[in-house]
Amino acid sequence: DLIYFPFSSQNEINEVPFFDIQLPYELALNIFQYLGRTELGRCAQVSKTWKILAEDEVLWFRLCQQEGYLPDASISDCSCWKLALQDCRAKERTLRTNWKNRIGAVSQLQYELGKVLCDVHSCDGVVIAGYTSGDVRLWDTRTWDYTAPILEPVHGSADPGPQPHVSFVRINSSLAVAAYEDGTVNVWSLMIGREPIHHYQHNQRIQALALGSEGAAIATASGFQVKVESADDRGYWQTTAQFEIQKLVKFLHLVPDVGSPVPIAAAEDTVYILKAEEPGKVLHSVYGQPVTCLDVSANEAAFGVKGFGWLLNETNKILLYNLETGQCLTKLGSSLGDFTCVNLQNCPPWMLVTGNKDRRVRVYDLRKSKSLCSLYAHHLGVSAVQMDDWKIVSGGEEGLVCVWDQRMGTKLWEMHARHPVRHIWFNTHSLITANIPDEKNPRGASIMDDDLTAHRRHRGIIYAYEFSVDQLVRESVLPICRSSYDEVIGYNYNIGLAVPYDNI
Repeated sequence: DLIYFPFSSQNEINEVPFFDIQLPYELALNIFQYLGRTELGRCAQVSKTWKILAEDEVLWFRLCQQEGYLPDASISDCSCWKLALQDCRAKERTLRTNWKNRIGAVSQLQYELGKVLCDVHSCDGVVIAGYTSGDVRLWDTRTWDYTAPILEPVHGSADPGPQPHVSFVRINSSLAVAAYEDGTVNVWSLMIGREPIHHYQHNQRIQALALGSEGAAIATASGFQVKVESADDRGYWQTTAQFEIQKLVKFLHLVPDVGSPVPIAAAEDTVYILKAEEPGKVLHSVYGQPVTCLDVSANEAAFGVKGFGWLLNETNKILLYNLETGQCLTKLGSSLGDFTCVNLQNCPPWMLVTGNKDRRVRVYDLRKSKSLCSLYAHHLGVSAVQMDDWKIVSGGEEGLVCVWDQRMGTKLWEMHARHPVRHIWFNTHSLITANIPDEKNPRGASIMDDDLTAHRRHRGIIYAYEFSVDQLVRESVLPICRSSYDEVIGYNYNIGLAVPYDNI
C-alpha cells in the first residue's frame, strides 16, 4: 500500500483532472503508484497538474526502494528522489562498465610472518586468513588502509614449540572463528577486540567448520562427532547439541535464517540434517555414490553426487532437496566429471551455479531443471564459483580467476596466480579471491627458517579488487604507501628498506 507523508500535499492541488472527471489528489497518487519510470515521465508531459503529480516525492521514493537503491533511507533523507534515483542508476551503469573492463584498483593482502596460507573466508568486505604459523589475520577492505586487528590465540606465545597450523577460518558480520590442527577452536568478536571470547577443544583433528551467516552459532565436525556451540542473549556460550555420525564428515553447513542452528553434514555417500528433535536424520543416501560438494540456503540443500559411470547409466549429478519436507526437488546435470563446487545461497532466485572437473562452469534454472549456459573455463577443473544477475566469477585449480558475462556467455577478463583458487566472494563493487597452496610444508624450505624469502612463491596470496567509482582514487594508492606505521614488525625481503616500518 502507498504510504502518505505530510509534505506530499505541499503542492496545494486538491483535485487532478482525469479525462472528463476530477479525482482527489490522494486517489490520483494511488493510481500513479503502479507506473514505472518511463510511464511517469510520459505522464509528466500531459499537463502542469499531471507533471506535479508524476514528480511527487512519494512515487520516486517508492521506485527507488523497489529497485533496491538506498534500502535503509527514509523519505525525509532526500529533497529530490527523482534525481537520487537517476544518480544511483548512473553509478550502477558505471560500476558495471568498470567490472567489464577491469577498471579499478587491486591490492594484495599479505602477512609475511604467517608463512603459508591455509584458509580464507570473507563477509561484507572483511577478510580473515589463517596461516601455518598459527596466526589469524583480518583485513577490512572497506577502510582506506585495510587495517584490522590481528587476532590473538588462547594458546599464546608462552607455549613452547611451534603453534599448530590453522585448519579452517570463518567470519560473519559479528564473529570470527578459527579451527586448528590440534582440535582447538577459537572464537573472536569483531566488536570487542583481539582476545577470544570463547574457546573449546576437540580430541581429534577437525574435518569441517561452519559458522552461521547471522548470529552466534558454530558447528564443528571431528572424528565421528558433530558439535554445535552457540551463545545466548547474555553472551554465554554453551554446547547446544552433539551428534554422533558413523562416517567422517567432509562438508558442513549451518542453515541460514533459522531460529535454532541446524547443521547439514555430508559424510561420504550420506547427507544428514541434524536437528535436536531428530538426531541423525538422513536427507540422502545412496551406497557407493559419494557427495563431492555441498551448499545450503534457507529452504534447500544442493550437493553434487558421484555416479557409477556410463556403464550403469549413472553419471554425476547435482541434487536439490527441500529441507522442510526432505524430498528431492530436482536432479540437474549429467557429467562424466565430478562436480567440485556448487553455489546456491548467493545466487539470484531460482538460479544455481556449479563447477566441475570437466573444466566447465554451468548455470541452471531450477524452474526448468536445465542448464542455461555452459562455459569452458579451467583446464585443471573448477574449484570455486559465484554469480549474480549478470556476471559469473570462477576460479580454477590452475590458479586462474575468470569473470564472465552470463547472458553473452563470454569471458570478460582473467587473472592468474600460482596456486588453486579456493575462495571467491564479491558484491556490487568489490571482489575477493584467494589462491591457497595445497602443499603446506614446501620442499627445500625449512618451516622453522626465519628467512621467509624461500617461502614467497609457496605462500599463497589474497587479492582485493575495488571497482567503485567513489573509491578508485584512494584505493589506487599502493598498499606500501597506505601504511599507518602502527605495525612495528615488517618483512623487507632482506633489503634495507626504511619505509614504511621505520621509527618516526
